[in-house]
Amino acid sequence: MSQFFGSLGRGFRPRKPKPGPLNQEPAGAGAAAGAGAGGGAGGGAGGGSFGNASPAGLMPGSPSAQRVTQKPLYLCKPFVTSQLVKGSFSTIVVLPRYVDQGEWLALNIFEFFDMLNKFFGVVQEFCTVQACPSMSAGIGLDYSWLDSNKKPLRLPAPTYIEYVLQWISNRINDETIFPSKSNPTTTATINTPSAILPGGSSASSPAGTPGASGQAWIGKEGGFPPNFYTTCKAIYKQMFRVFAHIYHTHFAKIVHMSLEAHFNSFFAHFIHFARAFDLLERRDIEPLRPLIDTFEEQGLFKDNDRSREQQ
Repeated sequence: MSQFFGSLGRGFRPRKPKPGPLNQEPAGAGAAAGAGAGGGAGGGAGGGSFGNASPAGLMPGSPSAQRVTQKPLYLCKPFVTSQLVKGSFSTIVVLPRYVDQGEWLALNIFEFFDMLNKFFGVVQEFCTVQACPSMSAGIGLDYSWLDSNKKPLRLPAPTYIEYVLQWISNRINDETIFPSKSNPTTTATINTPSAILPGGSSASSPAGTPGASGQAWIGKEGGFPPNFYTTCKAIYKQMFRVFAHIYHTHFAKIVHMSLEAHFNSFFAHFIHFARAFDLLERRDIEPLRPLIDTFEEQGLFKDNDRSREQQ
């Protein structure tokens, strides 16, 4: 991804997330994948979870929900078709041959998080307690935070996002979850998932559930723990919620700074990667489903011959 966005670093203001309360965590930290946008509350391993949509639990577009009378700016032309590159992102999403899937997930999640942190730094001065008193992702959808007693708290968006970014940072920097030292067994072998020939297991399909022996999991060959894949899904869901807030609340600022092509391309890459490795549930993406469907129509998620050859 850095090949597309690396040149933007000079325009971003470096920022560090502020530490949130130590007794609070976001949703999806556990194996149950947490609460979705408008779905039920999920379990969190060792922590709390996010709440869901509006207090009434309404999904955007439901019969009783408040209707949006004006198309969001991010769905209007020319902004919705503004991209940094044209064509599919398949070639930079597909799992490379002889690369452990755990290492590929860890590398991409780290880069997505780093870039999302920078983009939030761009709009951070506009995302204030006064301007964003709740973590809104559109009409009828406000995310809430569960405290140590699992009581939902309505936090201002900047506070909410700071907690999320710190929560993700803590996990990425946890050597027991994202080990930084390479495992000697991660060199190319015929047992590497991405080396399996057609007819065997798919190189890009998730293998998060244990195999017949009960001993297989994504990232095992690279030294990642058994809960690595569920942690990746939890992190991915929280990053999506930051995307949703920026698109729904601060996209006009993105356009004002002429960054819509960069942000759209970044999000399209993020979603394509999620699709390739099943990192987001259907209910998670509801706040931005119209945008994702539009990107689909533009052909941004199509596989091409080169990507199939790499598998």
